[in-house]
Amino acid sequence: MNEAGKSAASGPGIALVTGASSGIGRATAMRLASLGATVVVGYNSRRDAAEDVVRSLPGEDHMALRVAIDDSASVSEAAAAIEQRFGRLDVLVNNGGATQPVPANDLDGLSDEIFDRIVSVNLRGPFAVVRAFRPLLERGDNAVIVNVSSIAARTGVGSSLAYCAAKGGLDTLTIGLAKVLAPKIRVFSVSPAGVDTDFVPGRTHAQLEALAEKMPLRKITGADDVAAAVLACITHLTSSTGIVVPVDEGRHI
Repeated sequence: MNEAGKSAASGPGIALVTGASSGIGRATAMRLASLGATVVVGYNSRRDAAEDVVRSLPGEDHMALRVAIDDSASVSEAAAAIEQRFGRLDVLVNNGGATQPVPANDLDGLSDEIFDRIVSVNLRGPFAVVRAFRPLLERGDNAVIVNVSSIAARTGVGSSLAYCAAKGGLDTLTIGLAKVLAPKIRVFSVSPAGVDTDFVPGRTHAQLEALAEKMPLRKITGADDVAAAVLACITHLTSSTGIVVPVDEGRHI
């Protein structure tokens, strides 16, 4: 292991955040780096944006790395690269994902191709990442996986029914993984709603404001709000695993 791995041991250690070139992933990378982690900024196609994130992070030895979560070969290559550079992984934030809006009552519009793509990226992808990085995570004593889910898993209301179903599967996967990966690895889902990012194509800030007015806390969730919850799972919920943490301004109630 190089000096980067040794120096990070006093903080969250070596952390991989998938989908970290913007939004929740970027905010999470910033919070992890601020706590002393060495952060691997995972991206799919936006290399320049990921490199910008790396340059913005406090500390040293961060890196951008392509992790196409729906391509198992890409995930395996990323695991090999992290093993070679750091020798271990302490934190995995499964944030990468994608969606395509389809009205819930437009069952014909939700084609097999769209459904399979959404499930592949948002459910099979995170599992493939966990499968590939499990050996590196198990080399430590306090590793953590945080899956970024969605309150759509609970409400059945989201950008599409396929997205709701995929995130429901991710929450179930979180519980199952928490059982099989214990005691070495804690596993969480963080479940936001209506986050102020560009994740959902075509969604406007005005739509988020209208949604926020119906929530108990009456505010729009920001990317950093979700990142704070991710950090809470990693650093504070040390006697918990297999739980879903809503970050939704009370929408779930």
